[in-house]
Amino acid sequence: MFKEIKITLPLSLLIAGIFSLFETGDYLFSFLPAALILFIGISALYKGWDWAGKPRSLAWILALALLLRLVLAVAFYVALPVNGYPDSEQQRAGYVFFDAFRRDAQAWDLASSEQPLIRAFSKDYSTDQYGGLLAFSAGVYRFFSPSAHRPLLIALIGALVATLGTPFFWQAAKYLGGEKLALPATLIFAFYPESILVASSQMREPFLITFVAVALWAALAWRSPALKGTRGGAQVGVGVALIGMLLVSPAMAIITLLFLGVFVLLQNEENKLTPKTISLFVVVLILSLFLLSAALGQTKINANNPLGVIVEWTQRAILWDVYQLERGSGWVQKLFNEMPQSLHLPFVAGYGMAQPVLPAAFVEPTTETWHYLAIFRALGWYALAPLLLYGLFTLPKADSALARRIWTWFGLGSWAWIIFTALRAGGDQWDNPRYRVIFIAIQALFAAWAWNQHRDGKNSWLPRILTVEVIFLAFFTHWYASRYYVRFGALSFGAMVAWILGLSALVILMGIIQDRRIE
Repeated sequence: MFKEIKITLPLSLLIAGIFSLFETGDYLFSFLPAALILFIGISALYKGWDWAGKPRSLAWILALALLLRLVLAVAFYVALPVNGYPDSEQQRAGYVFFDAFRRDAQAWDLASSEQPLIRAFSKDYSTDQYGGLLAFSAGVYRFFSPSAHRPLLIALIGALVATLGTPFFWQAAKYLGGEKLALPATLIFAFYPESILVASSQMREPFLITFVAVALWAALAWRSPALKGTRGGAQVGVGVALIGMLLVSPAMAIITLLFLGVFVLLQNEENKLTPKTISLFVVVLILSLFLLSAALGQTKINANNPLGVIVEWTQRAILWDVYQLERGSGWVQKLFNEMPQSLHLPFVAGYGMAQPVLPAAFVEPTTETWHYLAIFRALGWYALAPLLLYGLFTLPKADSALARRIWTWFGLGSWAWIIFTALRAGGDQWDNPRYRVIFIAIQALFAAWAWNQHRDGKNSWLPRILTVEVIFLAFFTHWYASRYYVRFGALSFGAMVAWILGLSALVILMGIIQDRRIE
């Protein structure tokens, strides 16, 4: 214990001392809450690392993951007011996300009022659809920073919580495939750019990312004979993860429950579900449905039951986002006019899956801050997506029937979520990636497994998929350059898509022919 404090206390004081230099208000009253939060958070990270067996690689991952999130939080808070868009109140205040700006402002208003924190769940505070993060942020301000609004405190907690999910994820990945899977999967989980970005902002995604990782580990520990010694901890983990999701986003509690419920059934056919497990699953699922429908029912919905409310709201949300995409872009309006209405939703799904678009990140004129951020986010997605796609090609080469069932479910779950978020976000370059990253735990596992399959020489499809991606990027880079710089000749959108599909089909066909010759 004393050895742990000798490491965590000085480290907490050092980081808090630097971190508080960038906060508003009196330095001492910025330093003290930051030091306390950091001490609790870093001590929890140390415990998590110790519990995971003290692997040196995990220690480096935890340290760098936390440091990157804290540095980026401060960097944006300082850079956006001077190198963002001056007509944006959000950016003048140092916020990357508009949702974070609105919710954090209301959290401070609630904290500095005499109203109880439970008011965050009422209609009076509409910036947080579910109220949980708003109430939490207001509580932090009221009890830790009553003298001044210090937005970096919430970013600090988000960074710590996001990093805290890493030891749980490491343990889950290690159980599924040993350190051979755990290391690449945890590297993706900890350093995926969108995950770093949301965890350096005042957003709910870092909390959800960790809740999903804890729930995944708990599902394995609860059901797996090899992890019987952690059954009690798994029950606590499930409880914390699901309660956290219910407060922050009941929708994610439902989706996570459904995903993990099927996963538990797939991982071992001989293990039978106990009545207690089934009852708990049903109770939490019903509670999630009611909480979600209550939150969504604040809008005008015709349905009169929880499931109907959720379905109707989702349909309306998707149609509204599609409408917003069309209204906000002249070239999308032109494309919609030229294509049948039945192709509008598939187009939006494809457009959303391409976000953040890498060619646009390089070519589109903007400030330096936004330019480098766009490239950072897009590079991460365009490195991860080929592995997620390649994983589907290599599923038949799985080592066993059980492995094939499990990884098929992870692959289908990853892509179902990616497609759904593309539709739900209406192809938006900000909402689509941040919704998608909530399930980075599932995506990281599937991508790391696919990478290991490639390293083991299971098949030759990864280079072919990368070739198709290069074709896509080359044509779209030219297309975006022609939009912003007149000197580049432009292909029509239809002609460009035809070229991409034609050349991609040629690559795939040649690959199939090559594989048949080898056989």
